[in-house]
Amino acid sequence: MRLIDPDAELEFDPDDVYDGPSRSQQKRDVEALQELGEALVELPAAQFKRIELPENLRIAVAECRKITQNGALRRQKQYIGKLMRSVDPAPIQAQLDVFNGVSVAENAKLHQAEKWRDKLIADNEALTLFLNAHPDADATHLRQLIRNARDEAVHNKPPKAFREIFRVIREVLQAS
Repeated sequence: MRLIDPDAELEFDPDDVYDGPSRSQQKRDVEALQELGEALVELPAAQFKRIELPENLRIAVAECRKITQNGALRRQKQYIGKLMRSVDPAPIQAQLDVFNGVSVAENAKLHQAEKWRDKLIADNEALTLFLNAHPDADATHLRQLIRNARDEAVHNKPPKAFREIFRVIREVLQAS
């Protein structure tokens, strides 16, 4: 067994010093930021208006959405990638994940809305529970949709009211 002498000088090998990420890793990071910028360019207009971005990045993305020529489009996307280097990409990625339904919290909300819809159609008492939990919901409209959904199930009709209940519940859950 070898004992280490605390008074002995430690020798450092220049190869053991960490200089940061390799050039390849830096390139991968830059390409990832550019892909995130491209995802911003491809967003639908309604989602692009809602996403929170720094003003210079928002202007660059808006300009890129107007460009049709391939060379100019490529250069503008590279410029967006350059702007993305000075921005924290995590909040932007989180907002894109919410838009794409990737977010765990967003999935949980959708599952909760599905459970409420199933309870409302199956049980009359569930509407009272839902209205107690969410007093801002339109009770009359929900009652009518529940009746229509039950009628659709009995008569084997397309589930129009069934889907409408889900949409209404999701909006109520997002508002609260």
